[in-house]
Amino acid sequence: MLSKLEELKLVSQCALGDNRRAFGRLVEAYQPKLRRFLLNLTNGDEDLTDDLAQETFIKAYTGIRSFQGLSGFGTWLYRIAYNEFYSEKRRRHEEHIDYIGESMQQASTQSTSGTEAQIDVKTAMSQLNPVERTVITLFYIDDLPIKKIVSITNLPEGTVKSSIHRAKEKMRQVMNYQLGN
Repeated sequence: MLSKLEELKLVSQCALGDNRRAFGRLVEAYQPKLRRFLLNLTNGDEDLTDDLAQETFIKAYTGIRSFQGLSGFGTWLYRIAYNEFYSEKRRRHEEHIDYIGESMQQASTQSTSGTEAQIDVKTAMSQLNPVERTVITLFYIDDLPIKKIVSITNLPEGTVKSSIHRAKEKMRQVMNYQLGN
C-alpha cells in the first residue's frame, strides 16, 4: 500500500501533469481492495464488478482535478465506486428481493467445510440489502472506521451504525439456521 506522501505525490502528478504512469500506480495500489468491495456489492457478479471497477477508474482519472484532498484518495475512489454501483442499479431498475427462505433451504443441504463455509458467508451476505452489504464490507472486510464509511456512503453516522448492527443480526440468523440444519 502507498504511504500518504506517495499517494499525494501520485495524485498531484495526475492532476497537474496528466501523468498516466502515476495513475497506473494508483490503480495498482487500489484495484484489489476496490474490486473486493464491488464484488461484495454485486453479490459475486465478476463481470459487473469488472465493469464497475473500470468505470470507477475512468471517472477517477477524468475527474482527478476535482479531488480536493478533504479525505484520502481511497475514500474518494470508494465513493465513486459506490455511486457507480447505485447508478448501475438504477439503470437496471433492480430492486432488492428477499430470497432468505429459498437461500436457507439451499444452504441447509450444505456441510460446513472450508469452501462451504465461504459459500455460507456468501449466502448470508446475499441476504443483506445493498446498504447493509456496503457497510459490512467497508467495516469488516476493508477495516474502515465509521467516519470513513460515512464519507463514502454519505449516510448519517447513526444509520451506518444501525445498518452494521442489522446486517450482523441478519447474517447471524442465516448462519445459525445453516448450522442448525
